[in-house]
Amino acid sequence: MDKKTYLTTASGAPVADNQNSRSAGPRGPLLLDDFHLIEKLAHFNRENIPERRVHAKGSGAYGTFTVTRDITRYTSAKLFDAVGKQTPTFLRFSTVGGERGSADTERDPRGFALKFYTEEGNWDIVGNNTPVFFIRDPLKFPDFIHTQKRLPQSNLKSAQMIWDFWSHSPEALHQITILFSDRGIPDGYRHMHGFGSHTYSLVNAQGERHWVKWHYKTKQGIKNLAPAEAARLAGTDPDYAQRDLFNAIERGEFPKWSVCIQIMSEAQAEAHHESPFDVTKTWSQKEFPLIEVGELELNRNPLNYFAEVEQATFGPSNMIPGVGLSPDRMLQGRVFAYADAHRYRVGTNHQQLPVNAPRSPVNSYQRDGSMAFGSNGGAAPNYEPNSYANAPKQAPQYAEPPLPLNGAAARHDHREDSDYYSHAGALFRLMSAEQKALLISNIAGAMAGVTEDVVQRQLQYFFKADPAYGEGIAKALGVQLG
Repeated sequence: MDKKTYLTTASGAPVADNQNSRSAGPRGPLLLDDFHLIEKLAHFNRENIPERRVHAKGSGAYGTFTVTRDITRYTSAKLFDAVGKQTPTFLRFSTVGGERGSADTERDPRGFALKFYTEEGNWDIVGNNTPVFFIRDPLKFPDFIHTQKRLPQSNLKSAQMIWDFWSHSPEALHQITILFSDRGIPDGYRHMHGFGSHTYSLVNAQGERHWVKWHYKTKQGIKNLAPAEAARLAGTDPDYAQRDLFNAIERGEFPKWSVCIQIMSEAQAEAHHESPFDVTKTWSQKEFPLIEVGELELNRNPLNYFAEVEQATFGPSNMIPGVGLSPDRMLQGRVFAYADAHRYRVGTNHQQLPVNAPRSPVNSYQRDGSMAFGSNGGAAPNYEPNSYANAPKQAPQYAEPPLPLNGAAARHDHREDSDYYSHAGALFRLMSAEQKALLISNIAGAMAGVTEDVVQRQLQYFFKADPAYGEGIAKALGVQLG
């Protein structure tokens, strides 16, 4: 069958089944990670022009991904089918909590969102410059982000609400330890690593699935800013990271990252001592070593910031054959939340904008809505199934292998375990004495003015990670551990 006749998503990826939603068994409930179902329903709900919304500050550039190692034993994705093969990309960096006018040098995770314009459709990996995140369950994401923004009455940021939330969320400790370490304020975007953060999956031509973690190792070397220098730059050059990235590419100093993966089989995941889908924890690199698979290079600046960076949209729902998702709760939530945010912020047909449009053919039955470019499907039918031989049809050969599920449908407690501390403690013990001192100083400074009950609750977490960790912060704050 000619690929041009395949039914595709709006991102250009083939649709394996357009008749049946994903469910937990033949009679079970539907699953939120059925992004084709969600896309169809959400697009239909927005086939009137909605209001738009401003997005957070970011910087972006175009580049190239080059395969350096054969991983076809793990994936059938065509962008990996030959060593030396190149795929065009677009990478957007961002700060998480700040507004568009905020400083690039705030202490904040950095977004690392990568779009591959593949021959099978667009593939996005939406991650950060940290391998973990603050929370495990997307139900808590709006609450968490509220604490990173502003108080509803004064419109001021508040250390009290930040630490109050964290002190009730012990799973955040690993990410807190990274955020307040010497790597908490990268020196621009070129000198930091990137991570897919979540557990994703790869599927090979035989239908075998492996779980995967994505790592991007900067070839420019890690560089970070001291807090005093970051504060100075925030006042004198709040666009520091944007300027550094843009000017480096203009000079021809193209930043590069080694693209690496960690691989875990389904059998290994089943036997693993902790959930491999917990985004607050990392996989041991001794047990699951990094495998370099390619090189990412940024080599072209956008010509128009608004058109190509502000309107760029990324989401883990943009998948292609040979790559996939996982049961990671946060990833499952992001599959819906990201695409839905783009429909609200940019428009129903955001995928038709040049920066977001796939380089492969799009054969979709979606019609109308704001920014419907081109012929809007012309006179072709806008429904399926239909009786027209040349109309796009589903392509069952692209179906993923079934993912076994078990357990009763319920609101299972994501804090049913008790190990929120070992990963943070291990990271603390890896630090030099100078790094530990800086971490403790940064946290103590950020907790200034926080109420005693919140301080005591949070100190218990630091102490459980490592007694020296908790004692150091308590001493810096001038308080006794309760």
